[in-house]
Amino acid sequence: MTDTQIHLSGWEKNIERPLDVICLGRAGVDFYGNTDGADFTTETSFKKCVGGSPANVAIGLATLGAKSGFIGCLSNDAQGQYVRHYMREKGIDLAGVKTLFGEYRTSLAVAELRPEPEVVIYRNNAADLALMTTDIDAEYLASAHCLFVSGTALSTSPSREATLSAMQTAQLSGTLVVLDLDYRPYSWASAADPAHYYRLAASLSDVVIGNREEYEVMGIPHDNEESHINAASELLSGGTELVVIKAGSEGCDLFGLDGNGNLLKRSQPIFKVEARKPYGAGDAFAAALLFALLNHYTLQDAAAMGAANAAINVTGDTCGDAMSTLPALKDFMESHGYQFSTQP
Repeated sequence: MTDTQIHLSGWEKNIERPLDVICLGRAGVDFYGNTDGADFTTETSFKKCVGGSPANVAIGLATLGAKSGFIGCLSNDAQGQYVRHYMREKGIDLAGVKTLFGEYRTSLAVAELRPEPEVVIYRNNAADLALMTTDIDAEYLASAHCLFVSGTALSTSPSREATLSAMQTAQLSGTLVVLDLDYRPYSWASAADPAHYYRLAASLSDVVIGNREEYEVMGIPHDNEESHINAASELLSGGTELVVIKAGSEGCDLFGLDGNGNLLKRSQPIFKVEARKPYGAGDAFAAALLFALLNHYTLQDAAAMGAANAAINVTGDTCGDAMSTLPALKDFMESHGYQFSTQP
């Protein structure tokens, strides 16, 4: 299988829309340890930043220069107000963000700053999971070229129904749909549920992104190359145009079809760096991949830009603040010997 002619339709911005990508799902607060290598017992201070996979992707896109928006719910307290302020300062459109009163709380994560950290996430009465179908605005979705959805938003009602409604509504308006499986086991009431809802959401998606373990949760084995091909073939036969299977330090594989319906594959290695922490890499990858696809880079360059943004992010001390600008991203790639095949 060759990688040079994977056919992706709809990514050219032929119709002007106010936003490039709207991200849907959770936005929360992250506390990161300030001491490299320290565990929670010995850590004495923490740095505050906004987190949550969809929020990180929106921040990553905005930092690269894209026009990003957000759909989600935040609590009416200091944490919710901080998240709003931070995202607004990044230039993210918050027209789709709802404020909740009562006992709902914006999520909080406390994380160590080391390559294999302990992360504690507080998700009781999580505000983002209270998103309702009535919060989904068809005109807002139609104002963007792409909708990015986190699989965690599918884990419980009413967020599940709201997310599926948003995906269907986006499709009807010609807005591309990207699903990041983003499996968090603690969010699901039953281990039997994710496979069903992931498959349903994948059938509404133009792009599906996940790691090997997440595809296995989806009910698709990941133990060898043949299983990857079978997984990609299954999803691509349902209307998805691009399947991304991430494998950590082994990089990632991207599968699609050529103009004749033949399965094609591209493999993208990582950019080797000294990581300070692992989280944020997947969100940085998704942000740069989508930015590149929407700005007429080849799939080869888009995948490499995703890998580079992930590498840059893990050398930082947060997720959101460690997202790269476009000039810094290109400088990093060129310093590692990468040569672009296109320069939009």
